[in-house]
Amino acid sequence: MKKNVLLLAIALFTAALNLRPAINTIAPLLGNITADLGMNAVVASLLTSIPVLCMGIFSPIAVKVGGKWGIERIIGLSLWIIGVGTVIRLFTHSATLLLITAFITGVGIALIGPLMSGFIRLHFPKQIPSMIAVYTVALTLGSTSSTWLSIPLQEGFHSWRASLAFWAIIAVIAGGIWWLFVNLQVKKSVHTDSVNTQVKLPWRNGKAWLITISFGLMAILFYSFTAWLPQIIEGMGYTTSYAANSLTILFVIQIPVSLVLPSLLKKYPSRRLWLVIGSLFEILGLFLLVVDVSPWLASALIGIGAGGLFPLNVLLPIDAAGNHHEAAAWSAKAQSIGYVIGAAGPIMLGWLHDATNSFASAVVVMIVIVLLMIVVQIAATVKRRNPIDLVEQAS
Repeated sequence: MKKNVLLLAIALFTAALNLRPAINTIAPLLGNITADLGMNAVVASLLTSIPVLCMGIFSPIAVKVGGKWGIERIIGLSLWIIGVGTVIRLFTHSATLLLITAFITGVGIALIGPLMSGFIRLHFPKQIPSMIAVYTVALTLGSTSSTWLSIPLQEGFHSWRASLAFWAIIAVIAGGIWWLFVNLQVKKSVHTDSVNTQVKLPWRNGKAWLITISFGLMAILFYSFTAWLPQIIEGMGYTTSYAANSLTILFVIQIPVSLVLPSLLKKYPSRRLWLVIGSLFEILGLFLLVVDVSPWLASALIGIGAGGLFPLNVLLPIDAAGNHHEAAAWSAKAQSIGYVIGAAGPIMLGWLHDATNSFASAVVVMIVIVLLMIVVQIAATVKRRNPIDLVEQAS
C-alpha cells in the first residue's frame, strides 16, 4: 500500500513539472522572439495570456470529462497534449503558429489543473497539505528550471525555437510515468463509482466566488511577474542576464516556502494569517521595484509571497469541499474564473507599457491589486463551509 502511494506521489510530482514550462520559457526569450517574428508588446503578451485564459475556459470541461472518463485518464492524456503543443514550437516561423502552440499547451494544462485537487483529495486523504506541497514544489521547480535554462538552451542550440521545444521531452517522460504508476496501478477510475453523478460547479455560492476572486487576483500578479518582470528590471537599467536571473530567484525561493508551509499550517492553521503575510511580502517587493532598490531582493520577497499564496489558494476550495467530487468542482470554479481574471494581467501590463513606454505605472497598479487581494482574502476566510481539519489529518 505504501509502495502504491509512493508511485502515485512520484506520478503527481512528474505531472506537475509540466504545468509551467510552456508558459515560463517565453519571458527570458521574449526579446529574440519578438524581434524574429515582428510582434509588439500586446501580441507578445498573448503568449502568456492564452495558456492562462485556456486554464480558465477549459477548467469546467475538465470536471465533466474527468467525471465521465476518470481523473487519472484525463490527466495522462493532457500530458501528451502538452508535449505535442510544445514540440510544434520547434517548427514555428510565424507569430500565428506560436500563438496556436500556446493554445494547445494551454488546453493540456487546463485539463490537469482542477483535476489535481480531486486526485489529491481521493488518493492522499491523510496527507493533503503535504501532497499539495509536493504538487507546488514540482510546479515551482518546473517554473524555475524552464526560466533558468531558457537562455542557456538557446545559446546551446543556437535557436530560441529549440529552447522552447526542449520541454516536450519532460512531458513525454511524465506521460510514460503517469501511465505506468497511475493508469496501470489504479484499477478503478476516481469516478467509476459515480459515473452518473452530476458534478456541478458552485456558481451560486458566495464563498466560492470570494475564493475564486482571491485566486484570480493572485493569478493576475503571478502571471504579470512571469511575463514582464525581466523587462521591468531591464527597463531599470540592468542587463538581460541580471533580469532573467531575478525571475529565476522569484521561482527558486518558492520551493523552500512551499516545503515549510505545511509545518507552519500545522502550528498556526489560520489560512487568513498566511494569505495576508504572503500578500505583504509581495507589496514589499513591489515597493522596492518602485524605489529601484536591489531587484534581486525585490524578486526574492515577491517569490516568498507567491510561494505561500498559490498553495493556500489551492487549499481553500479543498477546505470548503465535502468530498473529492466537490474538491474538483470547487477548484474548477476557482480556476475557471480565476485564470480568466489572471490572463488579463500580462495584457494589462503590456498595454500600459505601450501607452506610457514605461513599466512604472504598471508596478503601482500591481500594488493596488495586492491591497484589494488582502481585502478579498479576509472576506473569503471569515467562515468556512464544511470545514475540514486537514492539518490534523496530516499529523
